Amino acid sequence: MHAHWITASGREGAEGDAEALFPWWSFGKTVIAACALRLVEDGRLELDARCEGGDWTLRQLLAHRAGLPDYGPFKAYHDAVAAGEAPWPRQKLWEVALSKGMFANPGQDFCYSNLGYMLIREQIEAATGMGLGAVVKDFIAGPLGLEQVSLAETPEAFVATHWEMHGYDPRWVYHGCLIGTAREAAVLLQALVAGKILSRPSLDAMLERRVLGGALEGRPWTHCGYGLGVMTGEVGAVGRAIGHSGAGPFCVNAVYHFPDGADPITVACFNAGQDEGMSEFAATRIAGGQSIS
Repeated sequence: MHAHWITASGREGAEGDAEALFPWWSFGKTVIAACALRLVEDGRLELDARCEGGDWTLRQLLAHRAGLPDYGPFKAYHDAVAAGEAPWPRQKLWEVALSKGMFANPGQDFCYSNLGYMLIREQIEAATGMGLGAVVKDFIAGPLGLEQVSLAETPEAFVATHWEMHGYDPRWVYHGCLIGTAREAAVLLQALVAGKILSRPSLDAMLERRVLGGALEGRPWTHCGYGLGVMTGEVGAVGRAIGHSGAGPFCVNAVYHFPDGADPITVACFNAGQDEGMSEFAATRIAGGQSIS
């Protein structure tokens, strides 16, 4: 395991390789959501207006409540990735994902959708005239001094990552795959929850929880919910957890802020394998003891 933790009082600790780079996988959704909300603050995007080309709003996309399905469950997608094929054109991805129709009417129900976050990325890039990597650097990574955070856009971008990615093409992650260190992930989330990236109204909107259910087998969650680009719930005696887990080929991660301790703590954990629960339990353990021994 590779991990980094930071407390509200400024204490830090680490385990593993402090210089190692990791794919952030779906923790990138938290970063994308923060960028989108910054553009709402600037008046360049609207949170509750109907999006061009769809019946959903940006808020619904951010909350996975736009009714859009995900492309992840489709065997054809995984077969193509495993075969080392070039990423599909956008139109083919859209056709495969929508081949069984919408999951639900917009606003009706929760459906975790990478497809929805692809649309958010497109809105961000259209509103700024910049690629997502440049937006993240301009809005977040640059001001926070996170020099190694970048958007992986070719298989070669994964060469520097800790685990061998075997030629995986990050463009299969259509909303974008960010890369950075464990410390950078923890610093970013800590800054976000501390109000250093978004205004208080935007942060409150981001963290407002829509309850999804109770305990999850094999994972530390005792209550589950989702905000705008953040997983948010409780993990037993440790209390609330706010952040995001992520999984992709070869590795998993959990990046969470735990606000209910005497010294609130933000933890980023990265592990080999496919089990998100592994990283979530590790982050919860660190938060509970504020120790990695």
